[in-house]
Amino acid sequence: MDRTVTTLIDAEKCIGCGVCVKVCPYGSISMEAGKAVVSGDRSMSCGHCAAVCPVDAVRVNALDKESSRYSSFMGNDIWLPHGEYDTKELVRLMGSRRSCRNYSDRAVGRALLEDLIKIGVTAPSGTNSQLWTFTVLPTRKSVLHCGERIALFFRKLNRMSEKKYLRSFLKLIGKPELDEYFREHQDSVAQALNEWEKSGRDRLFHGATAVILIGSKPGASCPKEDALLATQNILLAAHSMGLGTCLIGFAVEAMKRDVTIKKYLGIPDNERVYSVIALGYPDEKYQRTAGRKKYTLRYHDV
Repeated sequence: MDRTVTTLIDAEKCIGCGVCVKVCPYGSISMEAGKAVVSGDRSMSCGHCAAVCPVDAVRVNALDKESSRYSSFMGNDIWLPHGEYDTKELVRLMGSRRSCRNYSDRAVGRALLEDLIKIGVTAPSGTNSQLWTFTVLPTRKSVLHCGERIALFFRKLNRMSEKKYLRSFLKLIGKPELDEYFREHQDSVAQALNEWEKSGRDRLFHGATAVILIGSKPGASCPKEDALLATQNILLAAHSMGLGTCLIGFAVEAMKRDVTIKKYLGIPDNERVYSVIALGYPDEKYQRTAGRKKYTLRYHDV
């Protein structure tokens, strides 16, 4: 992982307050003669130092200014202090976002898709790896072509799972996944494939007009967690922009097990896809938020 130091400090602007030293997680900055200086040989490029400086004396060249410039709305880079957001409205947004399985034919513009990705990368990232990758299917046609390849994978998997001797043998050697798939999913997948072939009903992407695949390059400390955190950002932002979304786990599994799908999409072999988001303009409307199932809560207090 690249930990090159790209931090620059303008000595003339620096007032020697030391707040950049305090927030630097790698200890890349220290105080010398009453001024902040870059003294370390490694950096997370997190930008904490630049964000905290009261006189704008710090710059981190590894950070891309374009990543926070949006096309569909005017961004605001003034930091929002802790406790100064409306929690009630935040919870309402979270509760209102639901998995959408009915979409209109209206296309999602590329500028909007790119804004969603920029919002995605504002998410936390383990050790600030920021090794996300985003592959976009921007049209209904591209979504359908990808769906055909995923359908081909599941046709083969269904034929394989129907072989009882194979399921039994794999269970015997400690690989019960095929038997579990046969019991839990084979029938419903077969029905979905049949509807796809006979009527064109899309039970994979549900008629979505665009798809975003979120993955990671090698080297990230928490690649799956990073991808899912970026995913949640996109899901919530999409709702605020008037879009519906749905996570497609079957697509993730297909790409995990069939490298030809990734190859078709231009995704390198050394990248893994952790999240697939179907999105588009929703053709459904709800009246209220829904509750959640009872959860488990425990404390360990010593």
